[in-house]
Amino acid sequence: MKYLPTVGIECHVQLNTKTKLFSAVNNDAVDKEPNACVSPIDYALPGMLPVLNRVAVDKAVRAGLAMNCKINLVSRFDRKHYFYPDLPKGYQISQMYQPIIGAGEVELPDGSRVRIEHAHLEEDAGKLTHFNNYSLVDLNRAGTPLIEIVSQPDMHCPEQARLYCEELHRLMRYADVSNGDLYHGNMRFDVNISVAPEGSEKLGTRAEVKNLNSFRSVERAVQYEFERQVELLKHGEKVAQETRGWNDDTGETTVQRSKENAQDYRYMPEPDVPPIVLTEQFVEDIKAEMPLLPGDYRKLFAGMKLDESEVAAILNYPLLTERLAGVLKKNASLAVRVAHWFSGVLLAEENIDKNFALATVAELSGLSEMVEKNELSSTAGKEVFLALYNAKNTSKTPQALAKEMNLLQENDEEALLRIIDEVLVMPECAKAVEDVKRGEQKAIGFLVGQVMKKSGGKANPATVNRLIKQRLA
Repeated sequence: MKYLPTVGIECHVQLNTKTKLFSAVNNDAVDKEPNACVSPIDYALPGMLPVLNRVAVDKAVRAGLAMNCKINLVSRFDRKHYFYPDLPKGYQISQMYQPIIGAGEVELPDGSRVRIEHAHLEEDAGKLTHFNNYSLVDLNRAGTPLIEIVSQPDMHCPEQARLYCEELHRLMRYADVSNGDLYHGNMRFDVNISVAPEGSEKLGTRAEVKNLNSFRSVERAVQYEFERQVELLKHGEKVAQETRGWNDDTGETTVQRSKENAQDYRYMPEPDVPPIVLTEQFVEDIKAEMPLLPGDYRKLFAGMKLDESEVAAILNYPLLTERLAGVLKKNASLAVRVAHWFSGVLLAEENIDKNFALATVAELSGLSEMVEKNELSSTAGKEVFLALYNAKNTSKTPQALAKEMNLLQENDEEALLRIIDEVLVMPECAKAVEDVKRGEQKAIGFLVGQVMKKSGGKANPATVNRLIKQRLA
């Protein structure tokens, strides 16, 4: 019997607001001391009332529009009760019944689509660090604004689950909703996997793998769970509905607890936060400010005939994508060269400053044009390109850098003819000269090499080739 996996993903996205969802405390706790970014509201001291962050609402609407979702003009908060040391109130303020973001869909690079059921605003809990016989609580993350994006179970293989998470990550960054720092937990994925016989209309019992923070982990966890559940079914055993953890080192999931249902959380309306009431004009104003998204750039770059892997690599860096689009607006052939430099040179370079703002559209266009006009060789063009991304060179133009690095090609034909005439009478070149005169054009490569050597590598090889042919005609 052949089995098919079905995957749905819940993604928690930390919004890049300056302050938390309900308190005026720094939302960026990276590299801060534990419990340094906490207010009495986050500690849930008696009498402390939450105040909704307006910017978090704006960001949630942007996220919804980026996913082609319906924006609900009226949404409400609810209390989700559970008792854990990192949740001082004993409940989380979330949106169970009336979320701010309704149904939509995300189109993946391969053209397939994953439907979005809804996405809701909520506050994050704190962080527990476990030791041998005790645990420490850090509440820096408590109260940070999240949107939880809930997909429909539309994915049926590990690769598609990874592609969905990657595209969601791009969308949130391009829409300026989240910093998208996976290492620091800006986006975390809960993956629900079930297995059923192929063709079955009924889905199998799902297991949820919590808190995955890399695309590779998502793909590996789906593959492992699929194989684990298939083995259980083949041996006549049942799959338990449970929450499981992922061990990246062993590549295995392990059971954590039985899976809760909505009633376990005893949801109730949040009495301290009023409903969010938006207008159509408010949503339209945000829609008008939306930047180009990854799908827009794919269409923009389609005519450049770039390899799909090149486009995917560049799209992972919004600033590089923006720069490439700027060069493309000036000239398509210049942009193709810049795209190759981005994907094959800059992103492959390990020891370079990855501040992608260092080179401007004008500088990149100018450098690409210098190569096109044979003022620089393709190799020299790459050297100057990397020099543009050296922080010490930010005040210099490509022309100035090329001159300083002694890489400008010699295109003065009179000067080149003088060098060629010297080379053609050299004893070691006599045979190659005779071969070319007899029509053996391959021999001209030796003569071009000698001219390049004598010019210190500055001669334009194409010009030298043409001038030698003229001299020996």
